[in-house]
Amino acid sequence: MLLKEMFAKPIDRDIKGVIKVGQRDEENISQELEEYVVTRELQKHFAEFFASYKKGINGNTDKMGVWISGFFGSGKSHFLKILSYLLANKEVNGKKALDYFIEDQKIKDPMVLADMRLASTVPTDVVLFNIDSKSEMSSKQSEHAIVAVFLKVFNEMQGFCGSIPILADLERSLEEVERYEEFKTLFEEEFGKTWEASRHKFDFIQDTVVDVLVEMGFMSEPAARNWCEKVGEPYNISIESFAKLVKDYLDRKGNNHHIAFLVDEIGQYIGDDSKLMLNLQTVAEDLGTACKGKVWIIVTSQQDIDSVTKTKGNDFSKIQGRFDTRLSLSSANVDEVIKKRILEKTPTAHQTLELTYEQEQTIIKNLIVFNDEVEKKLYSDKANFASIYPFVPYQFNLLASVLTSIRTHGASGKHLSEGERSMLALFKESAAKLINKEVGTLIPFNVFYDALHQFIDHSHSSVIIRAADNSIINPDHEENCFNVNVLKTLFMIKYVKEIKATAENITSLMVDNIHADRMSMKEKVDAALKVLVSQSLIQKHGEIYVFLTNEEQEINREIENQVVEMGDVILKASEVIFDDIFPDKKYRYPAFNGRYTFAFGQWVDDRPYRANQSHDIGVRILTPQSEYSGEDATLKMMSGQSREVLVVLPNDNTFLEETRVALKIEKFLKLNTATSLPKFEQIKDAKSAEMRECKERAKLFLIEALKNADIYVNGDKAAIGAKDVSARINEALSKLIASVYHKLEYITRPMNEASIRGLLKSSNQQVLGLEEVKDANVHALNDMLSYIADNSALHMKTSMKTLMERFMKAPYGFVEDDVEWLVAKLFKEGEIALTVNGSAVTLLNKSEDELVRYITKKEFVDKLLTERRQKANDKQKKNVKTIMKELFNTTSVADDDDAIMSSFKKYATNLMSDLEKYEMMYQNKAFPGKKVVAKAKNSLRSIYQVQAAGEFFDTLSKQLDDYLDLAEDLEPVQSFFAGSQKEIFETTLDLMAIYEESKTFIASPEIEAVVADIKGILTKEQPYKEIPKLPEYVEKFRTLYNALLTSLEEPIIETINLAKARIFEELENKPYKDQVSAGFRVRFEELYDKVEKCNNVAKLQSIKAEAEALKIRILNEMATKDEVLAKEAARKAAEEQKRMQQEKGIDGGGIVAEPVVPMPKVKTKKNISIRTVSPTISWEIETEQDVDKYLAQLKARILKELAEDTVVNIEF
Repeated sequence: MLLKEMFAKPIDRDIKGVIKVGQRDEENISQELEEYVVTRELQKHFAEFFASYKKGINGNTDKMGVWISGFFGSGKSHFLKILSYLLANKEVNGKKALDYFIEDQKIKDPMVLADMRLASTVPTDVVLFNIDSKSEMSSKQSEHAIVAVFLKVFNEMQGFCGSIPILADLERSLEEVERYEEFKTLFEEEFGKTWEASRHKFDFIQDTVVDVLVEMGFMSEPAARNWCEKVGEPYNISIESFAKLVKDYLDRKGNNHHIAFLVDEIGQYIGDDSKLMLNLQTVAEDLGTACKGKVWIIVTSQQDIDSVTKTKGNDFSKIQGRFDTRLSLSSANVDEVIKKRILEKTPTAHQTLELTYEQEQTIIKNLIVFNDEVEKKLYSDKANFASIYPFVPYQFNLLASVLTSIRTHGASGKHLSEGERSMLALFKESAAKLINKEVGTLIPFNVFYDALHQFIDHSHSSVIIRAADNSIINPDHEENCFNVNVLKTLFMIKYVKEIKATAENITSLMVDNIHADRMSMKEKVDAALKVLVSQSLIQKHGEIYVFLTNEEQEINREIENQVVEMGDVILKASEVIFDDIFPDKKYRYPAFNGRYTFAFGQWVDDRPYRANQSHDIGVRILTPQSEYSGEDATLKMMSGQSREVLVVLPNDNTFLEETRVALKIEKFLKLNTATSLPKFEQIKDAKSAEMRECKERAKLFLIEALKNADIYVNGDKAAIGAKDVSARINEALSKLIASVYHKLEYITRPMNEASIRGLLKSSNQQVLGLEEVKDANVHALNDMLSYIADNSALHMKTSMKTLMERFMKAPYGFVEDDVEWLVAKLFKEGEIALTVNGSAVTLLNKSEDELVRYITKKEFVDKLLTERRQKANDKQKKNVKTIMKELFNTTSVADDDDAIMSSFKKYATNLMSDLEKYEMMYQNKAFPGKKVVAKAKNSLRSIYQVQAAGEFFDTLSKQLDDYLDLAEDLEPVQSFFAGSQKEIFETTLDLMAIYEESKTFIASPEIEAVVADIKGILTKEQPYKEIPKLPEYVEKFRTLYNALLTSLEEPIIETINLAKARIFEELENKPYKDQVSAGFRVRFEELYDKVEKCNNVAKLQSIKAEAEALKIRILNEMATKDEVLAKEAARKAAEEQKRMQQEKGIDGGGIVAEPVVPMPKVKTKKNISIRTVSPTISWEIETEQDVDKYLAQLKARILKELAEDTVVNIEF
């Protein structure tokens, strides 16, 4: 039986896969309605659509949008057109569209049919259009693009001009007054052509338009001319205005009139433009609000509405509300349509195919095998085989993916994207091509290419055309060349992610008969792939083969010409090994729970990876490019001489080649040399993906190489049991470390900061478990002490940093905690001495926390110095204790060097504190012993600065006599300040200070004699024995001095009395006497009090002048008050006179009185002392001329004091 005899309907009959929007021929529409298959899925969609649609018929609704989604080729455009026929209830070949559905019983549910009948009874204008084809090329950039297209098709639906909307407005205005037909008739009579045929060339007809409008009386000529000028201007209409335009149209129509806008490919038109999506949202919202369900918008899109709105990033919740009805067409719908419309078999053929499958099912199942993660459907049973034959189930989904990918990457122009190639057409044409084949024939996947080739982009199709003409690929110039067919298959799956183009998968795609030998077919495919690779038409990426376009072939040549040095390849391999496969930077030694980690150098061949490779040990990977690779004896010698693990990779360069290719692609992409090629960015992205794949394959090959590598360590090939790469290298490192760090075993017990803190506690009894660590790490302690001692012998101190550097490297490998504990232990045992910044650190002068901080913190790693400790002998200890007894009057019971030194410094600190107090007293008083105190301070400060115990004992022993002498000299000084001598001495000093101030006024030999005796004691360097004489001398001085004071007080008091009497004499008749007299008395009482309390002759004499000054000051105060009172009295007298004159004013005869006498001036009184105006303190007069001279000087000074309106009062 031939294939063509198997189908229920002729497979080669003329079927339009998808009738494009705009095609209106009845034959096609009739066939379309007759053969339209309503699948199970479509049954639901029709039900849902018409249930929503009737809401606008029976009432009001603003949910008047329908969103139909489905993958490319799923039949969504076809479904949209069928809806347009049903809503218009179009009559085709004498039958209504709905009748086709009723007669063929396409709809099973009577309720759905009832809704469809209801819709068909409503008068409806159906506007079906592809929005991309209706949109002007430039208008898509406008944010009003959607409403502009809707206005265009709305105008066209009414017979108005679609391309010039302002012209449509004129037509609409004429139609509204029922004069549009008149206008068209007059226009045709005058112009000679119909209006519809001429209006799109308005520039050529506008004079005629003006004449006709004027002739009709519709416009005046100026108005018509003015309107014509506006035709060429940009036209914009708001969405609100458009919605009102549609609403007005429906109102005029009445009778529940509907409009249905059916928009194909709205999703493709909008793309990623959020402005267009917002425009569609507003159109739907305003039409829904204005027309209340009488206008519907039904659109198609490859994406469902949720996906579209989500990717736009704005709030499109309103559009989701308007497009409440959402219908999604799946691949199952397409499968069912194809099976029923194309592949339906005759009963005989169906039975034959079922029997064939029963006999051959095992062979068939083994014949077509895919090794992808994504499932490929195969025949499920005999019924499935019979219904799909001669196709294979996987081809439905795979071809859908191919169509989508070609539409994106390889379609020519807009034909494919507009739906000219549907799944239905492709299956029909592919089957028709093999109709003369016998049963058993299968449609290989390459046959679909022939149904698509005229729509394939030239950059793709030209590759296949040239391949067919290539003598190497097609030596016999066959029309159906197997090699070319493999190339076609590779092209179709080039951009499909669901299948990998491996040789096995390609073999399954090329199976053309159920009796084919898969092994032979595989050999043919391998041979074809090899030829195609050799001709650079395809490229192999690991196990995957990739079709190359012309541009990709050119780019591949560019890539191959890129120069990549082997050094770059090795470096990239190093990155993969040490950053990805084996990223460990340190080896963790298993002892003590991984306490010890060892950094190692990383090398590949002779190239270090990363800059810092100064490690004790290393791992060196040797590739097949290494000169030492394969030389067993040389490798053993290398591993014995170096502290390295040698990992020798097998002699397989695959990973290097994959890396080289990846680097060439990377270099090409950076240089960007082929930007002039079409689709370069797209190819560039593909090459970036290819580069990543090459790198991934290189990594996999490298992992395998490392798993099978030979490993050399410590001069021999290592027997490594592990298989994992990391485990193998780590096992080798453990062998290397056991050899290199052989003194690591000196650490028998791990210690930490807590261990150090416990060790340094002041009392060993407080340290729990101390005995357990008594013998810990003995060999490590001995090694460190020996190293420090050797340095000390060379007069060098050893820093903590130096100890770290030595003992953390080979052959020790200790960690910081180990080194720190060893230092703390040696210090605690008294074996080493520590200094920080030159200051000695001991168990006594530093707290536990301070000691731990010095030893463990990095800030002190350079500052903490160690040296072998020198211990004091018995004589040195005795000398220090003797000094302490004499100088501090104490004894030390301690025998430890640090304890003795600490005790000495503690007492020295106390003594220094006393000495500093003495010095403070010396600043104010001339106390004895100042030199001794200064000497003691210097001596104590000097010894206090000695930090090392050895130096401390040595220094004090050498200066024993000096310190004993100091103790002897210091003893009376301490007694002086501690006892009553200081008080007596200080009192005497104070009296002598008073005497010194007053001695000018004292003329008493007796007082001067007593003062001489006192000063004789006070000025001695060591007056301590004579201080007891001072009380007697002091008493004698006070007696004489007080008598002198009493004799001098009388004239001073008399001066005060005279001044006081003068003041109160002047005050007697003053009006303010009572107000100020008490205050004046207080001021004079203060002077009397000063005299009484004064013990200083000099100060007593100054009180006399103070009394005179007080008198003058008070007199001036009274003068000021008098002046104020006088001025006030004069002012009042003047006012009184003025008042009296005003009362007399003008007499009865009208004669004006004489003017008032002006107010007399008030003079200011100025009080001064005679001493102020006397030129000298005394006058020496011998002649009359002397008298005249002095009087002249006195006159001049008095006149200087005298001013206008001033009275000078001179006090004698």
